[in-house]
Amino acid sequence: MNMSFDLYSIESVTNGHPDKVCDQVSDAILDEALAQDPRSRVAIESFGGHGILTIGGELTTNAQINYEKVARDLYLRIGYQDNLEIRTRIVKQSPDIALGVDTGGAGDQGIMYGYATKATSDYLPFGYGLVNKITKGLQNLRETGKLEWLRPDGKAQVTVKSNKLKTLLISTQHSKDVSQEEIRFDLISNLINPLLAQEGIENKGLEILINPTGKFEQGGFEADTGLTGRKIMIDTYGGLYPHGGGCFSGKDPTKVDRSAAYMCRFVAKNLVANGYAKECIVSVAYAIGRAEPLMVNAINENGKSIDKKVVQSFDFRPLAIIERLNLRRPIYLQTAAYGHFSNQDFPWEKLIEL
Repeated sequence: MNMSFDLYSIESVTNGHPDKVCDQVSDAILDEALAQDPRSRVAIESFGGHGILTIGGELTTNAQINYEKVARDLYLRIGYQDNLEIRTRIVKQSPDIALGVDTGGAGDQGIMYGYATKATSDYLPFGYGLVNKITKGLQNLRETGKLEWLRPDGKAQVTVKSNKLKTLLISTQHSKDVSQEEIRFDLISNLINPLLAQEGIENKGLEILINPTGKFEQGGFEADTGLTGRKIMIDTYGGLYPHGGGCFSGKDPTKVDRSAAYMCRFVAKNLVANGYAKECIVSVAYAIGRAEPLMVNAINENGKSIDKKVVQSFDFRPLAIIERLNLRRPIYLQTAAYGHFSNQDFPWEKLIEL
């Protein structure tokens, strides 16, 4: 079984993309709840577009939260200036769900996955790490004022063939008073060339596409709608490796959609780092209200099971995951853009000895 791809494309979006704005709103509310009450039960979804932001979901907490202020302050920090009408529809968690979670059971049924590879220093697919650095670079150039024409919304995409960069695509929102020629020159000079040099990537034969439609003046909620959880592939492994389907943002760690996916990544990365595989996929399945997983599975690049080492070394019960990764903290807003596995300071990215 070969887990690697000879030819693939992978994308990322900036923190000002409408879907990512919604992810960040949901996680900002989660962080505010956990900061005041670490045992908060949170499942918050956000939907925004064309002057309206709706925040809904279930929240059981002792925290006092001004949802509108949290969302509006974040929206301004991202870089948008337009006024939003903000509506909230937030209720307490269903007591039927709480029955199982209160005793340490999983907050939902489902399957979660984790992946790691020894081929890169961050144990992630080559193109995935690169494309997130491109979109993060767009944000940095805008926030530092180096490129004053940059606006918050944007996307990037790379195509990789035989582990070499074949095509690099950037679509970025911009002011009206800049030409496409200037945009191309500025991005190649200030972002693309320095990043490729830093990564040791040759640009010989590289196709660079920038704003292929010709312009990108309208962006954010003015141009499009956003929704929490609509970028789950960008959040994880770019669609190259399995995803259970449940989004992460807005969910407290009793929701195994989030915490168990983090644990699967933690396990996969450490199996690879400790020499048990060159590539690894870990999967786990739960029944709602039940603590013990229905399944824990790990395979290496040859399709060989390494379940035995996983069972010996790791506990996948929800409360054990929360304790091991110290997840009842307000750490989630920083996960809501540029990938949940891109920051080596995240607890599920730590390396241990096995």
